[in-house]
Formats: sequence, C-alpha cells, structure tokens
Amino acid sequence: MERARAAQAEAALWSQRRVDEVVAAVGWQCYREDNARRLAELAYRETGFGNPEDLFRLHRKRVLGTMRDVHGATTVGVVEDVPELGLRRLAKPLGVIAVASPATAPCSGVAGNVIPMLKTRNAVIVSPNPRARRSAAETVRLVRVALDGVGAPVDLVQCLEIGGREAVTALMSAADTVVAAGGAGTVRRAYESGTPAISAGVGNATVIVDETADLAAAAERIAVGTSFNHGTSCSSESNVFVEETVAGQFLAELARRGGHLCDAAEADRLRRALWPDGTSLNRELVGRSAVVIAAGAGIQLSDVDGTAVLVVPVADAHRPDPLLTEKLTPVLAVLTYRGFEAAVAGVMAVLDRNGRGHSCGIHTSRQDRVLALAERMPVARVMVNQTTLSNSGSFDNGMAFTPTVASGSWGGCSQSENVTWRHFLNHTVVSRPIRSVTPDEATLFGPHRDVRGR
Repeated sequence: MERARAAQAEAALWSQRRVDEVVAAVGWQCYREDNARRLAELAYRETGFGNPEDLFRLHRKRVLGTMRDVHGATTVGVVEDVPELGLRRLAKPLGVIAVASPATAPCSGVAGNVIPMLKTRNAVIVSPNPRARRSAAETVRLVRVALDGVGAPVDLVQCLEIGGREAVTALMSAADTVVAAGGAGTVRRAYESGTPAISAGVGNATVIVDETADLAAAAERIAVGTSFNHGTSCSSESNVFVEETVAGQFLAELARRGGHLCDAAEADRLRRALWPDGTSLNRELVGRSAVVIAAGAGIQLSDVDGTAVLVVPVADAHRPDPLLTEKLTPVLAVLTYRGFEAAVAGVMAVLDRNGRGHSCGIHTSRQDRVLALAERMPVARVMVNQTTLSNSGSFDNGMAFTPTVASGSWGGCSQSENVTWRHFLNHTVVSRPIRSVTPDEATLFGPHRDVRGR
C-alpha cells in the first residue's frame, strides 16, 4: 500500500499527454495477440472455466473496447466549464483502488479495470480470486512491464500476494475505493469494509421472444450468448420466455444452432447434477461445456460434437426452481407464455428471486413492448434484438465496455450503469459569483402557492 501511494502521488502530477502515453503502452501490452493468447491459455489451465478461444476473443475485444472508450477523454485538469453559471470542474484521481477480481475471465477483468484506472491517474492493487491467482498475477506482471517501458512507476499496479479473507479485508479497508466483482461474499466484504465501494451485480439475464420476432435471428443470438465461454459471463442469456404459438419453431431454430432439447426426465437429472444439495451450484460443472455437463448429468446426446447449449423446459416461472437462477453454464431455461402481460409478469418473478437489477432482453418488432418492458423491469439494462452478452460493451451497440456490470439499488449495488473511467474520478468544482436571479414562486409552486400563508 505504501508503494502504491508513492506511485500514485507521482501519477497525480502527470499531464494529459503523459497519462495517454502510459495508457496506450499498457493497453497495447494487454492487447498484443501473443500476450492475449498466452493469458487465455493460462486462465483456462488454472481455472478450468470456459474455453481458451473464447477467453482470447473476450480479452482482445474488452481491451480494444476499453481503449476506444478512454481514447480522447479528458481526465486531467479542467473537464467542464460553464461560464453562465460561473462553474469550472476539475478532475482528480480517487487514489489507490482495490480491485477484487473473479475467477471467470480473470485476465480480461484485470485489464478492463487497470486501463480506465490508469487513465484517471489512480494506483491499482488487484486481489484475485484464489482460483485465478496465477492468471491475474501474470496480467499484472505484463502491465508492470509496460509501465517500466515508458518510465512510469511500476507500483502503480500491483497484485496482492497474500491470500485469505483477512488480507483481502485489510486491503479493502486501507484503499481509497474498492471495485468488487465475483461472489456475493466478496461484494459484501467490499461494502462492509468502510471504504467507498462499487460492485457488479448478480446476473441471470432473462429474455422474451414474442410472436413478431425474427425467430432465426433470435435463436442465433441467444445460442451464442448462452454458449460463449461456456456461459461463464453474468451477462449470458440464462432464461427465455417464448410466445406459445412460435415456441415450436423457436426451439427448432435453437436445435439447428447446437441446442439439445432436454425432456422432463433429463431436466430433473440436470437439476440434481448442477445443484446436488438443491441450492448450491456445483462448482465442478461451472463454466464447463454442454457435453461435459450432459455427461455429468447422465444425459445422452445425439450430436456430441455439435451440442453447445442444453435447452431445458421449465413449466412455471412463479415457483422456485434452481434452473431459473444464474447458472454460469451453457444451460438455457425455456418457458412459454400466452399474452405479453404474462411474459412481463414471468420475467419479473424470475428476477425478483435472482438477478434483480442486472439485465433483461426482448426480441420483437413491437417498439411499444420494448418501452413497456423497460418501464416495468427493475433492471439497469434492457437489450433489444441482440444478445444480452453485449450489455457489458459491444461495437454494435452504445454500451460502454466494462468488467463491472452494476445493478443499482435493485441488486444491492452503489451504481446502476456500466462502470467506466468516469467512476474513477473525484471532482473539484470552482464557483464564481454570477448575477443573482431569484426564481418566481408562482412558477415553482403553481396552484399550491397560498398567498395568505406567505
């Protein structure tokens, strides 16, 4: 911590040009194909989650997207000037940020945090999940190589070498800000540390496919989202409500895209395999392929090589069912509905039990239904005619790239948007006097203004 503070004190004096030079060097070191490929292989070997090719693609896309988001942003000195109000806003760093990173996609998570935190002249200490300690540490090592290469203090970015909850808690308490992603326990410790905290929320992305949707396109997007990196992203599609008159066609489209349609008996076997005690997700199957999970559940696959998603029927959204919770596997729960109101009520019931605040989606040609869903859902993101996987940033939508998908007060988070460089700044406002303008009482209070009570 002392080394981080000394390094950050130096960075706090940097010009914008110097900041951008350092960020470009770090970004390139993380983005380089050879480094990204090696980090993906290391993360897969260490954690067993996902697959190397998807980890590689995720890492490169997140680094490139984050670099795009910070490119040209002003994070030093005056960032806003409003002469008519006599106000000037100056950007300042937060200080030392403790980052609690998860075991799923650990390298892209570290890179996706470090880049915007350096852009805002902060120091970073990464506390990796024990299952991904070597992967996170190697990512930090590469960042430090880049820092050294441009003459920046390497201790701007460090990795906590001591494991255990006590060390993590001590780090969180000593930092100026905590950014936490991962399990509920990690997030809880962040908020209980006494340090300002930002966290990701629990995912359980639930989508609607109505009768006006392009069913082939919807099936393609959902299959890709559920299967990518074996479903380890909190943003992957987890549950889908399909209008009953098009359900058969939609399921056929899913089957053509690598979906194995489970029958009721297979669904029960899957429940027992994924939740042996009825509530806790089997960690040995998290982030595994559909083929491995099917084998673990005793499910016979007709097309082993072509199966990417296990599609499981669920009868009732209003009854507790582990299949309707966040699964972190390429398993998709499918329910049918009659009438759009029933679909909205079903999504609400699912998210109220698991995933409140994070995200939902809809595939439709009806814009009125998009607005109706957005107005009623307690979520921070509604993804329309695209995979919910894109809610953490994509080049074909306007969402900012982030490894920290916050869920607002609905999900127990301090933020309700994608966490970016903008969240890693303090601001100093300079106020100068302006001409006094007293507002008109009648305009502000209208008919409630009681002249006799003045």
